[in-house]
Amino acid sequence: MDLALFDLDETVISEDSTGLWLRWLVSQGFAPAGLIDEEQALMTQYYQGTLRMEEYMAATLSPLAGMGTLTVTGWVRRFIQRDIVPRVYPSAHERMAWHHARGDKVMVVSASGEHLVVPIAQRLGAHGALAIGVEILDDRYSGQTYGTMTYKEGKVTRLNDWLAEQKDAAYERTWAYSDSMNDLPMLEHADHAFVINPAEPLHLVAQQRGWEICHWQR
Repeated sequence: MDLALFDLDETVISEDSTGLWLRWLVSQGFAPAGLIDEEQALMTQYYQGTLRMEEYMAATLSPLAGMGTLTVTGWVRRFIQRDIVPRVYPSAHERMAWHHARGDKVMVVSASGEHLVVPIAQRLGAHGALAIGVEILDDRYSGQTYGTMTYKEGKVTRLNDWLAEQKDAAYERTWAYSDSMNDLPMLEHADHAFVINPAEPLHLVAQQRGWEICHWQR
């Protein structure tokens, strides 16, 4: 059995899930419109590789601070149906199905919050997800994060921690799929690396390393 690791944003889906989520919150009157501009400015830093993930998460979790988990779960369910399902690349569905048919373990590994990534991964039929921990106290979101963030090298750290807990599972090879230079550590960690719709820097790295370059379209 092999292990298949899929980045989520702009790899499995054609946009960024947190950005879509904030626009959904604003459209429903649950967040101020100015938060969208703030998030887009932070995402510019993400693409430049200079983002402080702590700052990004504090901003994007702010609408949830004090909200009950049942309420947010209902919101996320509606959001996934409206804004995530239509944006899944058909090729991502096919590739996940290919791994399932082989008997592989399919995991979504994302630098978005687990309140979004876990239910999205479930909807996609993945076996599990690794994402940024979002703190819940007394059944309410605190607006804070916890643990090692699944960002850059943090994805490999969290993956290794997770593997150490899988006492009854042994994976022969690891496959990794991502669009982002920020996921270079995860791609380098894998036995088989696939880059999805890469920008020029990752495209060049993929050519140098002999990684497969995929062009997925909706």
